[in-house]
Amino acid sequence: MKTKLTVDALKAEAGAFATLESAHREPALFGVTDGKAIGTYFEHKFREHLRARFDFQEGSSAKGIDFPELDVDMKVTSIKQPQSSCPYKSARQKIFGLGYSVLVFVYDKTDDPASSTGHLDVQHVIFVEKERTADFQTTTGIRKILENAGNKDDLLAFMQERMLPVDEIEAGNIADELLTTPPEIGYLTISNALQWRLQYRRVIENAGTVPGVVRLK
Repeated sequence: MKTKLTVDALKAEAGAFATLESAHREPALFGVTDGKAIGTYFEHKFREHLRARFDFQEGSSAKGIDFPELDVDMKVTSIKQPQSSCPYKSARQKIFGLGYSVLVFVYDKTDDPASSTGHLDVQHVIFVEKERTADFQTTTGIRKILENAGNKDDLLAFMQERMLPVDEIEAGNIADELLTTPPEIGYLTISNALQWRLQYRRVIENAGTVPGVVRLK
């Protein structure tokens, strides 16, 4: 009888799997440079690892995130450019967070011509709690305005300067909310695009030293 997957179990298995995968040599990855293909390989293998031990609801592109019951999405990215995309829902995500936690695997890939295998050295495994998934510069900027007796006009001007993709009415609603509830500091860098572009360098640098950004490996 398999046990139900929990967030704590997911974190433990992520760290253990990263160690296993870092010791593995994979012929199917030899010569592969496409980050999407590498990510797909890694995600499928990690899901198989979990399936052998746990019951859990599997996400899909339609559902949006990998572990919908746990409110966790999985991202696999190269240390050379640690970033990924995620669905854009609203400008509020940049201020209040994505609405789910992010489990990030950061690898360095090398090839061994002698054995014709590829090797993924998983250098970082980091869990970013959903409360910390907003944009760092946006959230710290807003908090500075509020700490400096900022008002609604200051917040609206800041959102305009940051080119937040939001109309005037929603910007006003967000400003009113911020005056009563300052945002938590997020540790992602989120670039404006049709899909959000998430960048993880700050997460890697701060994992284990700030609240809500947990180093698993």
